[in-house]
Amino acid sequence: MHFLDQAKIFVRSGAGGPGAVSFRREKFAEFGGPNGGHGGKGADIIFEAVAGLNTLIDFRYTQHFRAPRGKGGAGQNRTGAGGEDLVIQVPVGTQVLADDEERSLLADLTEVGQRVLFLRGGDGGRGNASYKTSTNRAPRQHGTGWPSEEMYVWLRLKLMADVGIVGLPNAGKSTLLNRTTNAVAKVGEYPFTTLRPQLGVVSLKQREFVLADIPGLIEGAAEGAGIGDRFLGHVERCRALLHLVDAEGEDPVDAWRIVRGELDAYGAGLEDKLELVALSRCDLVDPKVLAKLRKKLAKACGSDVFIVSAATGDGVEELLEGLFALIGQGAVTEAEEAEPEAAWSPLA
Repeated sequence: MHFLDQAKIFVRSGAGGPGAVSFRREKFAEFGGPNGGHGGKGADIIFEAVAGLNTLIDFRYTQHFRAPRGKGGAGQNRTGAGGEDLVIQVPVGTQVLADDEERSLLADLTEVGQRVLFLRGGDGGRGNASYKTSTNRAPRQHGTGWPSEEMYVWLRLKLMADVGIVGLPNAGKSTLLNRTTNAVAKVGEYPFTTLRPQLGVVSLKQREFVLADIPGLIEGAAEGAGIGDRFLGHVERCRALLHLVDAEGEDPVDAWRIVRGELDAYGAGLEDKLELVALSRCDLVDPKVLAKLRKKLAKACGSDVFIVSAATGDGVEELLEGLFALIGQGAVTEAEEAEPEAAWSPLA
């Protein structure tokens, strides 16, 4: 299945059905009278977040969504049937954006089962029975039904993951994802092997978390160099970042600073996210040199640095334990921020 994280679609709700013009024809109703019913309500456009989807590829082939209109009213004061609401299923983490220069946020679906009434269908028109008055005993006017609403919108998917892997190209991100999950990410000895985000579920000692592999960043990515920073939106919702630095690179400390600079330039809260730094591909480096690199990098980033080799599996379990601890720390921080401040009381 191909990955697609942006799509432009057209949506239109249903128009209301027309009211009826009808008169009673019963044999023993001497004077008859109007009995035209109202038209039915047009169908709504609803977005729903569902589990099991992680791409917007379906919207590449189906780009127009038109909800049915309401049925017309009928005699004997019968109201027309309303149109069946059109539910558009999207992956969790999908944002609905306006088709304008600002790309204004219209809806954000972040939980499974969340529904958003996006466009309301038009109300049905009035039947001629509702126009009857003491001076207008046989009205022939009726309502044609309220019009529908329509617009073009952009769908943008931001993957919901617990940990996002960032780093320069060929830092071993895909290899680590393959080692720790059931994902089958492409691995190669050339830059930008990963062209789209990959997801995997890490399981360790009856615990799980979702890991996202993001295409590599290079210097100037915030200005569009390489693949640019397009895919960094997928780590905006992550609780923590795993920053992989290639131990075999020319200058691991400089590599860490380049990626940190691009995260800061992107903004959107990435610069404040919890981060775990790890030296990867450590099986290719002499242990004495590796120890010096680790000490130097730890001094630069101000935290402990993990040593890992996804190819051999060395240090992988320790790294996962560190990520579990980091995720737990992030959950506590979010809970503290969400907790409302208690009102002051002289009895406190």
